Amino acid sequence: MPYFLNVPITKNSFTEVAGYKYFVDKSGLIGKMNECMNTPNKYVCITRPRRFGKTLNAMMLASYYSKSADCKNIFDNLQISKDKSYLEHLNKHNVIYMTLNQLPNPNCSYEEFINRYISMIYDDLKEQYNVTINDNMVVSDVFNAVYNQTGKGFVFILDEWDYIFNNSLFSENDRKSFLKFLEDLLKDKSYVDLAYMTGVLPIAKYSTSSTINMFKEYNILTDKKYYKYFGFNMDETKALCDKQDEVTFDELKTWYDGYKTFKGEDIFNPRSVAYALSDGVCQSYWTNTGPMDEISYYIENNVEEVRDDIVKMVSGIPVNVHLEGYSAEKLNLNTRDEILSAMTVYGFLSYYDETLTIPNKELRMKFDYSLKNHQMGAISELVLKSNEMLEATLRKDTETMVKILEEAHDINIPVIKYNDENSLACVVTLVYLSARTKYKIIREMPSGKGFADFIFYPNDKSKPAFILELKKNSTPEEALKQIREKKYALSLKGYTGKKLAIGISWDKKTKEHKIKIEDIVD
Repeated sequence: MPYFLNVPITKNSFTEVAGYKYFVDKSGLIGKMNECMNTPNKYVCITRPRRFGKTLNAMMLASYYSKSADCKNIFDNLQISKDKSYLEHLNKHNVIYMTLNQLPNPNCSYEEFINRYISMIYDDLKEQYNVTINDNMVVSDVFNAVYNQTGKGFVFILDEWDYIFNNSLFSENDRKSFLKFLEDLLKDKSYVDLAYMTGVLPIAKYSTSSTINMFKEYNILTDKKYYKYFGFNMDETKALCDKQDEVTFDELKTWYDGYKTFKGEDIFNPRSVAYALSDGVCQSYWTNTGPMDEISYYIENNVEEVRDDIVKMVSGIPVNVHLEGYSAEKLNLNTRDEILSAMTVYGFLSYYDETLTIPNKELRMKFDYSLKNHQMGAISELVLKSNEMLEATLRKDTETMVKILEEAHDINIPVIKYNDENSLACVVTLVYLSARTKYKIIREMPSGKGFADFIFYPNDKSKPAFILELKKNSTPEEALKQIREKKYALSLKGYTGKKLAIGISWDKKTKEHKIKIEDIVD
């Protein structure tokens, strides 16, 4: 049974998903790869956040190219079957398919890690081609021997190329050795018909002119060629949604949309969309697979640099920043740019037109949780009081509400010092953070004759809905007057439960908050 070479494909993730109710046909990628076959463009590296279909597409390519597979019955029903190159390459190539995240043991050395792959490659080549291998040969020598013997090249499909850069087991020298391994295996080799590589981390920051710079890299922001094949676009998500009647498209958009293509088009997280439709419920399907999947990992060594940015984004305020090269150059993350870049690369943030945002509700829940982390200092203490703030609001206890707001404002963080119009909104977001699990909260919502600062819609219809208006250097009475005159209550017209109007003011001279609450009567 071969390990990597022409592995018999009777069943893998792609062949299973291809018949799935919520399958989206991305086989057009195959036609693009066929165009690259045996050309100067045959080295392709796709980098995307996790859960964006990289592994599924890699398996699709292996199922299509491998001479040991017979997948015509699947591909005949997909878009690729209409491509003029379809039959030319269908199941006619030697394929090396490797997922580069397999450890021989949990605490292995780099030598044990890489020698496992080399040994299995050698076993495959000896078994299928009876090639002689001696101790003086490197991997490329063996492939060259097979190529000279058969005249047939290979398609290399390498998934998770960057695993070694994410694993603390391996040193900087180990990573350099790994790049040399890839260089020896692939660079300027006649036996390479196509080399397709995927990962999360940008290859450009690790490859130098002497290593694997032959790869053309395509990331989520600059990719104009393959962007259609990773993630679900708006139309694809709507079409999937139409196949069931439990989850609405608006719910999917709120939970899983928010990423952008190079043109600013919306991209949905495909894994989460498929799970939500299958389960009939929108919830967080983001699973942690290591420290890089924990938001707290990115801020634990540099809270002061990124805390304000996180508070702003949690509050719905975009952060304007230029991320150089959209790359996390170092994994020790010493600077603000490195931290924000890493969070973008891993899919926690969406970056478009030099603007960072939290992409959707699924990720916002993780950020909300991170604000409770003790490493956030006084912010976490404030967030932990947000339940008390909501309860005080519902019982119209303005004295307690003012006390909590005063405590928030006294925290020594620039973003909540009311230096601009967004600062008070940041404070309100923090003191009502726990309400997100019980209310749908909309900031700057078009309503009546203007934009209401905050609208709170309860999930439990027995709870009051409320409109919250903020005023600086004014009075809560003026805030309530604005709610009435601009008819913000029209946004709650369909709500039959109790409704409240809340006016909050802050006076720069007296440094005091004032709050007034009144019932909204239809």
